[in-house]
Amino acid sequence: MDWKIEVIPVPVADVEKAKAFYSEQVGFVVDHDTRTTEETRIVQLTPPGSGCSIVIGAPTGMAPGSLQGVQIVVDDLDAARARLAEGGVEAGTIKHYDKDGGLAEGRGGRWNAFVFFNDLDGNGWVLQERG
Repeated sequence: MDWKIEVIPVPVADVEKAKAFYSEQVGFVVDHDTRTTEETRIVQLTPPGSGCSIVIGAPTGMAPGSLQGVQIVVDDLDAARARLAEGGVEAGTIKHYDKDGGLAEGRGGRWNAFVFFNDLDGNGWVLQERG
């Protein structure tokens, strides 16, 4: 039996601004933008090539900006970081975890290269390069 993560709810303060950030700046594909009630608007977005999407606008029970550490695996960390920069997203430098568990500058070897960035609300994302 397969268990697949399909959707991750992301708590945001402003659905329209978050939709623009994730679609226009980060490059996620808008799967749907649906109003379920006058007050509730659900937007599902998917990273290119991913089998898992995010959803904004859905009640999460979390404060905007409280989601931290969701990792997106990419084949080329430099290209992914450049894509974020082209979209105006502030992304950190490439870092790795050293033998003491702290973050250090540069790549650290197979599967040990990361770039961190936040959305408009402070939700924290991690790009990890596939080794």
